[in-house]
Amino acid sequence: MIRKLKIILEMIKFEHTVFALPFAFFGAMMGAYIVNGTTPTLSQWIWITVAMVGARSAAMSLNRVIDEQIDKHNPRTATRAIPAGLVSKVEVLLFIIISFALLFYAAFQLNMLAVYLLPIAVFFLVIYSYTKRFTWMCHIILGVTIGLAPLGGWVGATGTLTWEAFLLFVAVALWTAGFDVIYATQDADYDREHGLFSIPSRFGIGRALKIARFLHVISFLSFVSLFLFTGFGWIYFIGVLIAGAIMIYEHSLVSENDLSKLDVAFFTMNGILSLVLFVFALGDILL
Repeated sequence: MIRKLKIILEMIKFEHTVFALPFAFFGAMMGAYIVNGTTPTLSQWIWITVAMVGARSAAMSLNRVIDEQIDKHNPRTATRAIPAGLVSKVEVLLFIIISFALLFYAAFQLNMLAVYLLPIAVFFLVIYSYTKRFTWMCHIILGVTIGLAPLGGWVGATGTLTWEAFLLFVAVALWTAGFDVIYATQDADYDREHGLFSIPSRFGIGRALKIARFLHVISFLSFVSLFLFTGFGWIYFIGVLIAGAIMIYEHSLVSENDLSKLDVAFFTMNGILSLVLFVFALGDILL
């Protein structure tokens, strides 16, 4: 059982939780500060973490089940656990049920608004995996899905939603969509040949990278707007400037003719970016 669990966690890239979890904490901390003038309680930190782990684990496992045939025929993904026969779909489905149970239980431990909004979260967690079959806007749908992380953190800590929460949502959603476009460039030819939809397969790698840059510019400006229109101070703004520099560096690592550093641009840079923004926002509030 432990061996199978390790395979599933590797299959869903559990470590990629670092992209969304800091922003869930960001939303919780920002919401508690703006709405209540406090910080989240220990209980809220714990249950927001449980909810995030459950949500992402369920979504990524569903993605692997739904994309089994696509992964099987794509040389880059043919060695993933399900097409390689390392785990069965039944085992993964059991893991999905447990993950959703964690999400639902955590929501009930937080507040009723979190419970009421669960159907919206579950809808996007499920529908994203199908979008590459019918729209090149799949990256935006993924952005919306990950953007729900700070909204969930905000609701979990405050039981409310305000315009500041939605501004943070826009910033995170466009940041996610931008780096997902970059990630999708490696499958542009495969997607085009097999009738799958993505911005790189629709517009070509060069134009896709320009679209990713545009999405990241709007994301950066949204993070700046949080400084201008909320109670965040200069410590947070320094974090935003560092995040902007990371975005610039990320885009410098890839080009239409050279995607060899794509893994660094995708995982390393974006993982650092999310942690930087959370740490500097936390420092701004506490100091």
